[in-house]
Amino acid sequence: MKYTDNIVIVTGAGHGIGRAVAIAYASVGAHVVIAERNREAGEAVANEIHTAEAATGKASFYQLDVSQPQEIEQLMQAVAKRFGRLDVLINNAGITAWESPYDLTVDAWDHIMNTNLRSVFLASREAAKLMRQNGGGAIINLASTRAHMSEPHTEAYAASKGGILALTHALAVSLGPDGIRVNAISPGWIENGDYSLLRPEDHKQHPSGRVGNPDDIARACLFLTQKENDFMTGTELVIDGGMTRKMIYVP
Repeated sequence: MKYTDNIVIVTGAGHGIGRAVAIAYASVGAHVVIAERNREAGEAVANEIHTAEAATGKASFYQLDVSQPQEIEQLMQAVAKRFGRLDVLINNAGITAWESPYDLTVDAWDHIMNTNLRSVFLASREAAKLMRQNGGGAIINLASTRAHMSEPHTEAYAASKGGILALTHALAVSLGPDGIRVNAISPGWIENGDYSLLRPEDHKQHPSGRVGNPDDIARACLFLTQKENDFMTGTELVIDGGMTRKMIYVP
């Protein structure tokens, strides 16, 4: 996979999946825009890319709070001014909250929706304006298997991720004529902490035999945004070790 001189934006790239995705694109020659709210975390990832022997690409940090529409617009304007193009957008930034539906406030609901869902639409729209000037591009929206299944007290998060799936196929249809492909990835259990602390039973509950890690998602992003895979758009790629296909019975 070669992304030499491609311009790639990754939101929420200061940690976890976003960090792995940013590093993956830099390793194959892209110039990655680290769009992250936490300045210290974002700059650390950019420095990590610059000092990595395996990285053939580059990185730039831009501070971004995706819940603020004007900041999304300013980011895209800055990318247009500096690079004059955009090839890939990875909408990864998001937050979660565990709150009983009896206690979830309207403000808390709106904050999750604005951060997780509205931001995906706005970033995609602004990115598409730039992409279509250069023949198209690719957008990936990070959803979740929680768009299909839930634990208690995750209503706002689940709704936001379900909305991302619907938004993905809607954008794919609308932006397709401009050469822009839009796909979604729904991760399952992706361990962002100390992988060595996972228990054998954590791994065994997955048909794949292990819990996922951020690199599993990063490799999928590289695959979906390859120009040769231009027949893939409007789809959801579930990466969960088979968990959503496993029937569970209580003995």
